[in-house]
Amino acid sequence: MKFAVIVFPGSNCDSDMYHAIKDELGEEAEFVWHTEDSLDGYDGILLPGGFSYGDYLRSGAIARFSNVTSEVIKAAEAGKPVLGVCNGFQVLLEAGLLPGAMRRNKDLKFICRPANLKVENNETMFTNAYEQGEVISVPIAHGEGNYYCDEKTLEELKQNNQIVFSYHGENPNGSLEDIAGITNKSGNVLGMMPHPERAVDSLLGSADGLKLFQSIVKSWRGSHVVTA
Repeated sequence: MKFAVIVFPGSNCDSDMYHAIKDELGEEAEFVWHTEDSLDGYDGILLPGGFSYGDYLRSGAIARFSNVTSEVIKAAEAGKPVLGVCNGFQVLLEAGLLPGAMRRNKDLKFICRPANLKVENNETMFTNAYEQGEVISVPIAHGEGNYYCDEKTLEELKQNNQIVFSYHGENPNGSLEDIAGITNKSGNVLGMMPHPERAVDSLLGSADGLKLFQSIVKSWRGSHVVTA
């Protein structure tokens, strides 16, 4: 499986994402600059964290209009797995691929520390390697991770089982309903504030994030079985 790691001006977690895929997962990965106008050669799309375009206007607002984001939208509509982490999640929200918006953390401070997450739905292409209700440790590092949506959208997220990860034990940023990660209705686009790419080896303090990437590969290979 071949992954595209999207790089915007201001991205700073792209190397972490590349390492997670190339060295820990053992799959192909390439950096793709924001000016590129095709993602046809990739099986999965990864939008890493950072501060795209300096977070001017608001997080992800300018990156939403880059050339490559138009291609990310096309890839999502084609059913390819698309993962947005932290700033990548914010870009997906701005692009309309996921519902809702991000606000400043409740204490108005940048937070960088491990967080406990609960797997709310293990039947997605991103979570099939986890147990339902499993509690995992994944780092967070953000200033605007306070997820918000209106009541109608929240009800739809619940009805469609789109809430994939929630904060467990402590809500670090004030996110509505402790939401840490959601998918689109089709289940092929995931946005999450915690950084699974920083939890792929026990030397990093946790290897719980590796299962997320393993889940993507497992799902992709299951849908690309070659028969004689």
